[in-house]
Amino acid sequence: MRRKLQALLPPLSWLAHYDTRAFGRDLLAAIIMTVLVIPQSLAYAILAGMPPEAGLYASTLPVVAYSIFASSATLAVGPVAVIALMSATAVGEIVSQGIAGYAAASMMLALMSGVILVAMGTFRLGFIANFISHPVISGFISGSALLIIISQLMPLLGIDGGGRTSVEMVTTLVTGSGDVDPVTAIIGVCSILFLFLASKYAAKGLSAIGLPGAAALTIAKLAPMIAVIISTLIVAVRGLSDNGVAVVSRVPGGLPALAVPVFDLALFEALLLPAALISLIIFVESTAIAHRLASKRNERVNPNQELVALGAANITAAIAGSFAVAGGFSRSAVNAAAGAQTQVAGVLTALGIALVTLLLTDWLYYLPRATLAAAIIVAVSSLVDIRAIRAVTRYSRADGTALVITLLVTVSVGVTPGILSGIGLSLLLYLHRTSRPHTAVVGRIAGTEHFRNISRHQVDTVPHTLILRIDEGLYFANARYLEDQIAQAIEHHPDVNNLVLMCTAVNHIDTSALETLEAINTRLEASGVRFHLSEVKGPVMDRLRQSDFLAELSGEVFLSTYDAWKALCESNRSSVASNSANT
Repeated sequence: MRRKLQALLPPLSWLAHYDTRAFGRDLLAAIIMTVLVIPQSLAYAILAGMPPEAGLYASTLPVVAYSIFASSATLAVGPVAVIALMSATAVGEIVSQGIAGYAAASMMLALMSGVILVAMGTFRLGFIANFISHPVISGFISGSALLIIISQLMPLLGIDGGGRTSVEMVTTLVTGSGDVDPVTAIIGVCSILFLFLASKYAAKGLSAIGLPGAAALTIAKLAPMIAVIISTLIVAVRGLSDNGVAVVSRVPGGLPALAVPVFDLALFEALLLPAALISLIIFVESTAIAHRLASKRNERVNPNQELVALGAANITAAIAGSFAVAGGFSRSAVNAAAGAQTQVAGVLTALGIALVTLLLTDWLYYLPRATLAAAIIVAVSSLVDIRAIRAVTRYSRADGTALVITLLVTVSVGVTPGILSGIGLSLLLYLHRTSRPHTAVVGRIAGTEHFRNISRHQVDTVPHTLILRIDEGLYFANARYLEDQIAQAIEHHPDVNNLVLMCTAVNHIDTSALETLEAINTRLEASGVRFHLSEVKGPVMDRLRQSDFLAELSGEVFLSTYDAWKALCESNRSSVASNSANT
């Protein structure tokens, strides 16, 4: 019973050993994280189309909910750019921003995503995320980042307007170029320059004056808060909000009123697909970060448990009047660098944000939206991974194609079509690749039991015998291709009377492929060619024993290809000797 309870609530396994030293480190990390998270939370709330306070709500109770069920010690959960954009896109197609129902729809989306995540974790369906390839994820994230950057250029320059696609946004920018507010543009551009320079050189500069590397990196990460404080003071002192500079305005203080979103069947149906896609992206992105952090601490992360924890966080986000949340790379990196030992750091951060929400929201009134736009642009610019695009394209043309198309569709059409096109294309490319598996006629490397491609290596072969290696599992998509390859091999070697199918890479044979093997066996036998198998794996052999194929096989099933080689060599010598005797 205790073990089951610890599996459901992982913190129970380490709380008994938690000491004051670990608490001190978690407290320090929480203080740093509280300062860092405030501008991020406000910015991503606006990106999601929600009021700024929703970002603060998303950084409190959902963080606590995640920490209760989390298997990761240092993953920091909260608002993230890509999920905020996906939420805004999904909800914006149903309800316009600023309308009362928009917030309700965002909360419903978070609730549905949370329920899907919990269900996936309960039924151990984490493997579903494996259907999204890493190149597709990379293309989607890079495309989303570019889309976010384009969307933030308007508030950065003080241009009114918007758009759902990059084409619409760029059109708005071009047509509204004459309406740029100079003061807003100066604040935005200066903020970008400051944040960019800080991200590049602040840590190095602080290390040069004697600060430890971890401390220098952590302080450098606080640049957004410095930008927020300075720009807010300038706007407040100079009264720039009365001269056209858009500000956050009043942020309601106090904690959120907890309420379960009202169920609406039409809204549920409209949000079901976006919720499923958001759930997948939340899981893939969060667990990737969690695994990376855990590997540095020699810890294990349970993917199915993370599904439950992330689901609980999103359900709580919906109840707290916020939007979907996920594990954030920058948050988690700073959390780990600041010395966080456990999820207690997350709970303490949530308490810090709650105190800010209760006491200090009045100070946010004069925060320029241009500064938040600059913070978003600089934060997501690192997600545009040009190096990964080059590396993937160089390594695999198919994967590179999937990446680039996902990126282009995401930027030009939208996030949902982008991820769907990427998933669809990657599956099509997989089917195409596996439908035409690599095959090779092999021979024995002299003096060894190893068999290699006769076109690549100097090998020995057996007269009147072909050994054909197939480098893929056999299923409906490639069964006919195998049949064609064997027919071509026999056509090019008309004197063959034995054909061995080397099955070292065959991990499964489905019903369609089994029927094809039966047809191949019949056709070869009619042509006077015996059909053999070698190196059939145990699970595959177990399945074959459930059929009549082995009983009807004209040849033998050899344990190893070397056994087949020896047997057929001996058979060939015996045949030659018999022919000589008859002569």
